[in-house]
Amino acid sequence: MSRYVILRSYSDSLDIPGNVIGASQCLKIVTNNTLDEVTWIHSYVSENKKQTFCVYDAPSPEAVRRAARRNNMPVDMILKVRVLDPYFYL
Repeated sequence: MSRYVILRSYSDSLDIPGNVIGASQCLKIVTNNTLDEVTWIHSYVSENKKQTFCVYDAPSPEAVRRAARRNNMPVDMILKVRVLDPYFYL
């Protein structure tokens, strides 16, 4: 399984409420992702909430794109990355 960072841009601010509704929205995404063996690790949201930088484990960029389409989410860029742990060097 490879790790990817996905850049997404939204025309409106992304707003996932911190309640049961938001939890349900996230659970739906996670469930849909499993159909392509895609795992959402976490995301960073820009200050204006119009961009996200999402970290995923997935078998391929194509799997990430299929999961994104299923979840009606944009994909601007997919970068394959590896972990660089600064504490490894201490």
